[in-house]
Amino acid sequence: MAIQIFEDPNQETPELYAKVIDSLPIPMYCKKLDGTVKVCNKAFTRIIGKAEKEIIGKKLIEILPPEQVDVLYFRDADILNNGNDQFYESKLKYADGDVRDVIINKAAMRLDNKNITRIVSSIIDITERKKAQDKLAQAEEEKLIAATMLQKIRAGIVIVNENLKIIDSNLGFARMIGEENEELFETIPGLRGADLEMLVPQVILDMFKSILESGESRLERDIKFQKKLFSVNVMTIHRNKIAGALIRDLSAPMLERAEIISRARQVNRKNMKTVQKIAFLLGENAAQTEELLNSIIESQKYNVDDNN
Repeated sequence: MAIQIFEDPNQETPELYAKVIDSLPIPMYCKKLDGTVKVCNKAFTRIIGKAEKEIIGKKLIEILPPEQVDVLYFRDADILNNGNDQFYESKLKYADGDVRDVIINKAAMRLDNKNITRIVSSIIDITERKKAQDKLAQAEEEKLIAATMLQKIRAGIVIVNENLKIIDSNLGFARMIGEENEELFETIPGLRGADLEMLVPQVILDMFKSILESGESRLERDIKFQKKLFSVNVMTIHRNKIAGALIRDLSAPMLERAEIISRARQVNRKNMKTVQKIAFLLGENAAQTEELLNSIIESQKYNVDDNN
């Protein structure tokens, strides 16, 4: 036998409706045509910072600063004249002093579906959503800037995921690994989605595999490829997930001399203590060796300066 449910005839329907409205987390209120607040819920009292008894029976202009009233009264005339529902974004200062981004919804209540008797409004706080949208827009802008900068760098740059698929790369990378890849770059910007192992020599591939598996911060090697000398610096971007490489062509005349200077200085610094020990045994011979290293550095430096 089906269970029959009967409404309690003693239940006060208006009270039930009032409880439902009060339980809603969205601030709501209802105004008469003269602007007097007829009904509001607890959520509305909280954002206004006044008790219900201080709101009901009064106009908003009597209990709120003018700028707040302007926000809440905005477009009321259109509802009264045309009966059109309203939906607009604005900013509203809450009782705690915090200015929030809100969406205000307004609708007309009619008597016997004819004459407008009330305006019902609800206020939806979208501050967090707006912040998220702003962050997304900022991230997109930063991504665009980063992508532009990536293409401006002359050195080769490639970024791959843990499956050794290219996430992004620049034209410098495509040029370094072959003319056919430079043409492919024009068809597939950034070579995105391409298999790294199809493009680079095994030694570079092994460097990527090693750093993705180990999580090391950096690996650096000089390699010969297509009759050129490359300096390959592979680094971790996201541990075990994303790695990138900076590849420089040391065969380029200007860069080659700069590298000679840099590396000669490194050798000189690292071997200074050894040179000093040898100086004790070899006397002037060690001093001459150091002097020779310094002269090489200086001569290469002048060549770079002259060409610049």
